[in-house]
Amino acid sequence: MEKYNIEITVKKFQLSELSDEERLWIDTAVISSKQAYAPYSQFNVGVAVILSTGQIVTGSNQENAAYPSGMCAERVALFYAGARYPDIPVKAIVVVATKNDVIQPHISPCGACRQVLLETEKRYNQPIRILLYGSGVAYSIDSAESLLPLSFSAENL
Repeated sequence: MEKYNIEITVKKFQLSELSDEERLWIDTAVISSKQAYAPYSQFNVGVAVILSTGQIVTGSNQENAAYPSGMCAERVALFYAGARYPDIPVKAIVVVATKNDVIQPHISPCGACRQVLLETEKRYNQPIRILLYGSGVAYSIDSAESLLPLSFSAENL
């Protein structure tokens, strides 16, 4: 038997330690969370997807009474960015959750969103920085691949 260790590096920043640009990304994701359609959970998620051009594409979760028919904020924004700007790589994504207009502690993308993030990285052949923001603290991960080790990709087909 062989044993392997998988490590991930996560950087923790106070809001005051982030650049003005990064704070703008967070503010944009917070605003996007207010556009969520979450009548069942009341848990609003907003994201800001930053393209390599600096343009920001937003997304928010869209719930449905038949729960599997809803869509996470990350996939809403990533799919829109891919459809609208197919030749422009994604540089970063910021994820924020609010409930009753209060920013929640940081949340992380679900497994399906991690898979889409990874596919987007592979599509453009460059890492996507992930900022998970909540309650005055941002966690930064340098690549979606870090969130989904031993992943499934086109190479497995």
